[in-house]
Amino acid sequence: MSVPKFFEFFEAFLRAVNDGNLHSAKEVRSIVAKDMCLSEDDLSEMLPSGTQRTFDNRVGWARTYLNKAGLIETPLRGKYRITEKGKAALASDEKIDLTYLEKSDSFREYHRATSQGVVSELIVGNDESPLEALDSAYRKVTAVLASQLMDEVMKLTPMEFERLVVKLLLRMGYGNGIEEAGMVTQQSNDGGIDGIIKEDQLGFSHIYIQAKQWASDQTVGRQEIQRFVGALQGQQAQKGLFITTAKFSSNAIQYANNLLGAKVVLVDGSALMKLMIKHNVGVSIEEVYEVKKIDSDFFEEEI
Repeated sequence: MSVPKFFEFFEAFLRAVNDGNLHSAKEVRSIVAKDMCLSEDDLSEMLPSGTQRTFDNRVGWARTYLNKAGLIETPLRGKYRITEKGKAALASDEKIDLTYLEKSDSFREYHRATSQGVVSELIVGNDESPLEALDSAYRKVTAVLASQLMDEVMKLTPMEFERLVVKLLLRMGYGNGIEEAGMVTQQSNDGGIDGIIKEDQLGFSHIYIQAKQWASDQTVGRQEIQRFVGALQGQQAQKGLFITTAKFSSNAIQYANNLLGAKVVLVDGSALMKLMIKHNVGVSIEEVYEVKKIDSDFFEEEI
């Protein structure tokens, strides 16, 4: 099974603290995981950002919402217990979800103040916690940016595309970022090699580049990779990068992975866009948001 949505933890969280005793967040998570029969794979699932376990995030948001609705309380730092309202909720026949929490005046005020109608819509529509909604929005914005970036890259001339590839590799740290560490070969006598870049600042090793600016729906086949390997052999080279705006066939990928005596790395259009965005080539930073969370360890220690 997959990790339940954050609001699906409401009842399990209340059951975990229904004995009336104080419980730490760690204790509650352990009880909830057993209560909902979550597997180790479920518990190890990470948010798309890779910064936190999905389970921890969703139980944390469940705790926040239940607290704002007055169903649990925090009499001591980092310790939680059920309230009389929480016990009444469990004893009722009603489903404890967002609609149930909206009965609380304090929760409605909190929900309006924090969502401003936007996050609320994301949560109700996509069954996501606010952080997951932010992750989803980030992925959508990045996908749109990648599409726009590809459109611009396809407008470049073949020579400009080759220079772009070399610039990207320099930005990634090859040649220690020194401009002279990378070059585009002369088209009239490139021997199947479009560019060369030093792997390190002193130039002990070189990477030979083949750059194909093909339509994104085209496929680079095994024969193209074989020709590139032949060009590497003509240069007595062992390291090659085949980078394209298109995609690679499965046979091309298998051939590159099974080479002996040479290493050829394949970068398709999707990977190229991700690298350009990551290393700020052709894009610029518009906004930076810092997403912070409560440091539970800080509040559990004596201040």
